[in-house]
Parts: sequence; C-alpha cells; structure tokens
Amino acid sequence: MEDDIKALSQHESFARFIQSIASAREQVIADLSGATSEQIQQLAGRALAYDDILKMVNWDSIRTRHADRLH
Repeated sequence: MEDDIKALSQHESFARFIQSIASAREQVIADLSGATSEQIQQLAGRALAYDDILKMVNWDSIRTRHADRLH
C-alpha cells in the first residue's frame, strides 16, 4: 500500500483530493466550537479519521510537492 500511495502522491488530482480531506478536517475542528457533548464525540471521531488519512498519505510532503498547483 505504501508504494501505491507514493505513486498516487505524484499526481496533482490526488493532491487536490487529499487537500479536500485536510479542509474537511479543519471544518470539523471549527464545528467543535458550540457543539453539544454528543456532537463533540462524533466530530472528534471524524477529525481523528481525517487525521489518520492525512498521516497515512504524508500530507505535508504532498502539500510541499504540489504547493505551486494547490490553492
């Protein structure tokens, strides 16, 4: 799987997809403010899932590699 992720990370379209996951994570974190206790648990779970994906694909590296093409 690691080799597959490395191959995918070369593609701008994959970088845009992962960027959308990073944006979704940031939105979930923003949504935590003002959320009920039950919503906080759900939102925290989603944020962790997004974070796991970003770590798995090494988002920092992808963002650096495609910085000139990502907005």
